[in-house]
Amino acid sequence: MFKEIPNKPLRYFSIVIYLFIIFICAVELNFLWLFGYSPVKKDIKFPSLSLSSEVYYSDGKLIGKYYKENRTPVNFNQIDSTIVNALIATEDARFYKHSGVDFLSIGSGIISTVTGDKRGGSTITQQLAKNLYRTRNNKSQGLIKHIPVVRTLVSKFKEWLTAYKLEANYSKEDIITMYLNTVPFGNNSYGINTAAKHYFNKAVDKVKLEESALLVGMLKATSTYNPIKNPEKALDRRNIVLAQMLKYEYIDDATYQKTVKKPLKLNLGKDTGKNDGDSYLRTAVAKWLQEWCDENGYDLYEDGLKIYTTIDSRLQKYAEEAVQDHMKILQRRFNNVWGDEEPWRDSEGNVIPNFIENNLEKLPWYADFKKRLKNNRDSIDYYLNKPKKMTVFTWDGDKEVEFSTIDSLTYYAKMLNTGMMTLDPFSGKIKVWVGGDNYNYFKYDHVKQSKRQAGSTFKPFAYLAALESGLNPCDKFTDKPVKIEYKLGSKTEVWEPKNADWNFSYREMSLRWAMGKSVNSITAQITEQVGWDKVVELAHECGIESKLQSVPSVSLGSNDVSVYEMVRAYGTFLNKGKRVDPILVERITDLDGNLIEEFKAKHTQVLSEEIAWLMLYMFRGGMEEPGGTSQALWEWDLWKKNNQIGGKTGTSSDYVDGWYMGITKDLVTGVWVGADDRSIHFKDAQTGEGSRTALPIFGKFMEKVYRDPKTGITPGPFPKPDVEITRTYICPSPRIVVDTNSTDSLAVDSLMLMEIENPDAQQNQEVNPETEIKTENKNQNKAPDVKQGVTTQKQEAEAPLSKKEERKLQREKRKEEQE
Repeated sequence: MFKEIPNKPLRYFSIVIYLFIIFICAVELNFLWLFGYSPVKKDIKFPSLSLSSEVYYSDGKLIGKYYKENRTPVNFNQIDSTIVNALIATEDARFYKHSGVDFLSIGSGIISTVTGDKRGGSTITQQLAKNLYRTRNNKSQGLIKHIPVVRTLVSKFKEWLTAYKLEANYSKEDIITMYLNTVPFGNNSYGINTAAKHYFNKAVDKVKLEESALLVGMLKATSTYNPIKNPEKALDRRNIVLAQMLKYEYIDDATYQKTVKKPLKLNLGKDTGKNDGDSYLRTAVAKWLQEWCDENGYDLYEDGLKIYTTIDSRLQKYAEEAVQDHMKILQRRFNNVWGDEEPWRDSEGNVIPNFIENNLEKLPWYADFKKRLKNNRDSIDYYLNKPKKMTVFTWDGDKEVEFSTIDSLTYYAKMLNTGMMTLDPFSGKIKVWVGGDNYNYFKYDHVKQSKRQAGSTFKPFAYLAALESGLNPCDKFTDKPVKIEYKLGSKTEVWEPKNADWNFSYREMSLRWAMGKSVNSITAQITEQVGWDKVVELAHECGIESKLQSVPSVSLGSNDVSVYEMVRAYGTFLNKGKRVDPILVERITDLDGNLIEEFKAKHTQVLSEEIAWLMLYMFRGGMEEPGGTSQALWEWDLWKKNNQIGGKTGTSSDYVDGWYMGITKDLVTGVWVGADDRSIHFKDAQTGEGSRTALPIFGKFMEKVYRDPKTGITPGPFPKPDVEITRTYICPSPRIVVDTNSTDSLAVDSLMLMEIENPDAQQNQEVNPETEIKTENKNQNKAPDVKQGVTTQKQEAEAPLSKKEERKLQREKRKEEQE
């Protein structure tokens, strides 16, 4: 074919052109897998850019990001002109004069390299091609990657081809924008927008000339010219960029002389480049969205989603403050209780031998550690006990210490932790999520991931079963010893529950009174009467998903459940008998705000409205019944506008777990407190029961919420029933005089019956709920409700205290106990 061309130079030129075209086709088609992948037309039109997803509170405040490359793109008109000018002056002075490849610059670059001044000839478009399509990674290299010089030449050639494709499809402004959105700036900051926020804590259109020069200067080597790690080199490089801008007349000499003298001044933003979830909430959202992402083909870490959670930033802040405040007190109390004693004890109070050593064996690195030291005991002990500098968590802030590995394990083993969640059951929106003390030190989430014995917070499901069986809140049981036989497999077991103080009053109590005082013996009798299988069934119906062992003790909280499950289940009572599947995310949009998905909570009617309302009335017994276990809440400013609170304390065996479940007219909140290892716990009820560990967090939280009108959460009574209440439920309990504070069960040293006006007549009549509510709203905040469980005989003989005096007395007692 070429022999027909008589002119030899033309013939050879034609052969070169032909071979060049063949080579281009071979590269583009990846002939015989030699050259690797090359971007096609679709890739050029729709470049795949790894974008960070942003997660927000429900009120629009940014929580954080998910990313592989921390990047938030901007448009060209959002980029300050000084950045564009600095980039062109430094990286590609002939940017507006070439079509992607600048052969004049390549030629001068080759000459400079030969003379010893190494200078690249790549244009901005070529650099964009390399960054955007990763032309030099393994996927793009093919089999020629094993031939050193050839692979470099081919990669460079592919960059040229890609650069031409980009110039053919995009304007110069588009190329500049894409380049600045893709380049890395160190500290896991990708793109000019993220870099401006990271280094100067400002938007990219607000940067000053010297800041623009600094950012552009970093592009030559982000590590070498990092202003945080190498401020002097970064300053020198900034001034070189300013000199280039002067050379190509982007700034005048006066501006140059003024700017070059300015010192390096950083203002690091909050976006510091961490990508480990950074908080319990961000991690919880990621897990909540995992299934949705898989089903819909989204990558949370690359697709630039905007995720709007249901979490209220104010409520979250107040919850975290309440946790911080009380856990600090609680940890000090725990340390004082044990002093120099070892707190890891069995149920008999004996120290567990080799506790720290056994925990060491569970650590993932310990097996390899022993293997490296050839299992030499002396060497192992030496390194484990060798002090070294480290930072540890304290409630007063991070602390620098010299701890050995054994010291560190011992220190953290004694640390109490917590989990807290708040739900609006009407909408199904989760409003608060506090997974623990501090995510940087304790990754384990105590809202949904952790499951612990629920203690007495599980008792309401037994009383629910009683109502479902036809009983009413006024039906009575006697507080007396109980002995229940049951089958466990092929064996016959006997269960004899005790009250918290190991005493029985032998007094008849209504269901509401017994639940309000958390009486174990009566709860056991109810469970026996309705059947423990029924209790388990109703707990599952209300929202408990964990496997529950169906045994008589199930009602006393012998099974492990999560805070999430308990809050969800309690929400059924407030939500008129509808179980809700809570949502943590409300909606998801793309980067431009276009709606991708909107989430709605699913509601399922599992209880009648009458039963649900009666259960709310029962829960109020914790505050209103004599000796109710929620009455410690009187310490906080929660009782304006006829406010009503229902709740249940809970404490597992040996004071391992402390719980409080609180219900208001708007929200349901669950709080758990305890050590991560169940062998570590308080010694007695005065320090370790739920009313002293978990309840104060709820009290402090709600006090803060009520005091801020911007939350939209106000005090007030529970809603009136929407249906006719056919059960008898008003049955005032006799006022009791005791010489101790109320506890999580019937901890009463002495009882004295006080007469009430016509109790029998009130117990048996059918009552109109409308009338009952009006009466309660008028009288619910009066002092006798509080005094029923906490007034001493001496006080009863004195002149009656005013409401203000009684609340002051309560506060003083609580503060003394906390100290």
